[in-house]
Amino acid sequence: MNTNELGILFMSLLLALPFAGAFLVYTGKKARDYVAIAFGTLEFATAMCAFFMLRGETVTVRFDEIVYLGLDFAFDGFRCLYTAVATFMWMISIMFSKEYMDGEHKVERFYFFTLLTLFATVGVLLSNSLYTTFIFFEVMSFTSYVWVAQEEEKPALRAADTYLAVAVIGGLVMLMGISMLYYMNGSVLFADLAGFIEKADNKTAVYAAGFMCLFGFGAKAGMFPLHIWLPKAHPVAPSPASALLSGMLTKAGIYGILMLTSYVFFEDTLWGTTILYLGVITMFLGAFIALFSTNLKRTLACSSMSQIGFILIGIGCSGTLGHEANLAISGTIYHMLNHSLIKLVLFTISGIVLMNAHTLELSKIRGFGRKKPVMHFAFLLGALGIGGIPLFNGYISKTMLHESIVGFIHMGGGSVAKTIEWIFLASGGMTLAYMFKLYRTLFIMKPEDGEVKKEKYMTPFTGIILTVSALILPCLGLFSSFVLENIIGPCMSFARLTPMHESINFFSLENLKGAGISVMFACIIYLVIVMPMKLKNVWPSWLDLENLIYRPLILHVLPFVGALFARIADGIVEGIVYIFRRYILNARKEKITGHERGFIRIGAVFDRIQAFNNVFFRRKRPKHLEYKAWFAERAHDVTKFDIIVEHSISFSLMLFTIGLVITMIYILFV
Repeated sequence: MNTNELGILFMSLLLALPFAGAFLVYTGKKARDYVAIAFGTLEFATAMCAFFMLRGETVTVRFDEIVYLGLDFAFDGFRCLYTAVATFMWMISIMFSKEYMDGEHKVERFYFFTLLTLFATVGVLLSNSLYTTFIFFEVMSFTSYVWVAQEEEKPALRAADTYLAVAVIGGLVMLMGISMLYYMNGSVLFADLAGFIEKADNKTAVYAAGFMCLFGFGAKAGMFPLHIWLPKAHPVAPSPASALLSGMLTKAGIYGILMLTSYVFFEDTLWGTTILYLGVITMFLGAFIALFSTNLKRTLACSSMSQIGFILIGIGCSGTLGHEANLAISGTIYHMLNHSLIKLVLFTISGIVLMNAHTLELSKIRGFGRKKPVMHFAFLLGALGIGGIPLFNGYISKTMLHESIVGFIHMGGGSVAKTIEWIFLASGGMTLAYMFKLYRTLFIMKPEDGEVKKEKYMTPFTGIILTVSALILPCLGLFSSFVLENIIGPCMSFARLTPMHESINFFSLENLKGAGISVMFACIIYLVIVMPMKLKNVWPSWLDLENLIYRPLILHVLPFVGALFARIADGIVEGIVYIFRRYILNARKEKITGHERGFIRIGAVFDRIQAFNNVFFRRKRPKHLEYKAWFAERAHDVTKFDIIVEHSISFSLMLFTIGLVITMIYILFV
């Protein structure tokens, strides 16, 4: 069997196994756990075979005449690596779900959508065109929505609504960008988009299309200002799903941003600096919010937002460093790998805490980890890794990202680049501070009743998978040279870069100095900010970007503005019809004059404004308005012809919408 045939076989298996397994979990209550575990394990085994047999090769596969443009897939070093990482995380999460979901409601539904989300995520990671990425991206958004809504309680449903709204809006904006690129280039295959910004005649249009795609991918990644779903979805979703939302689904968004950067905007300074600035804000803001969080999973969710910022900084630096971008991209992939596996461990631990304590509030779970050595060991490895402590995996990738910022400074970044470096180090300090807060709460502080119980808190099977997952983390740090040469190196081909040949002295005085500055920041931040709070929630409830800006804007302001413009347009159309009838067709003069009609329209606009004030400012609507009776009296005199004209416009719009839907169905399936 040649390489292409082998690639097609692996792609088919990787897509078919989770899709088939999703339906087989309904075979019975006793079999569902084992069916899900079996298919998750088979998927991981297939991905590992593909990783070892194809990682040095590039295999492309195209399925024509499917969903209009066809589906394009590829295997290369990066796709092989991250497919293996994704399937490993799904396998561990499904194994942990056996204990976590025991006794929960609608477990079959949970497994069904977990496997379907795996199918969609693998489709995203193997996609070889923006169109294929979009198709599986949207499937992934809808299937993972069920994770967030799994508990079916009010907070879960509200968080699920936010998650779905961000995903759908992001997806629609992304589709607009993809359509523009297809119109300008005639293809959205990644290979055909290589260097498109340089050869495009209208660069402004390419930037517009690129930033539309960035909007969609950034929404899934949790990038500021589209991060609002992330701190709310993770706490309400089941912990195995939270591990996948944080560790893997955010990376699907990063995958799209990486592909845009490596192909469409390769070595483009404007694009790179934009990603860099958004990454800095995301990194700092996520870490800052995590400091004030008093919920275990919410703290980890905000931490994920911050770590996504670190990754975006690496992508941004790759655009500013030009041909020296291999260091930034290597650090980006390394940190993606580290973050995914670290959050798998930490969210599994949060699930163990929730199973036993039935709460995640730090004030109520303090001391829970005392006399629990396996959990203590695993949490410590995850915390030291994400904190960037030397000898651990997070230190290696963060040092590479720091070196990229230093390279940006040497390339002429000036004071802005130096400011970014200090924010980077301060954010690393905040990471250490909030992780130490969690560690101290769980393993050092005593419980409220002062009694430390040594009890069975997880099954031996869960203990084994947690230990195995945790032991991978220090290996990624201790054997960094092997990881860079044999795991990260083969991934560089997708980024159109050569593997990084220059060696980095990770333990040089300069690099250790950076880690030391972060530790110093951590001590100051913990003493000044974290300690005085004493696990109390001091974050203002009104300081919520979703409730403060997005919901009022989308639910109230935009509908009001839209209705206002629609009413004005409707009035203009009626005025044209009136003039045409009155002066061109010499129609009979109406019972109501044009002057009065104008007052009626103005009154209707005022009424709309009053309704907006009532909803937005929560004012009680007056029962009687003086102008309302006068306008209603004259509106009653409008002739039958005018009513028919007004209704015919609405009817035409309705028919247009129906026709549009039919056209879309035709394009997709016919």
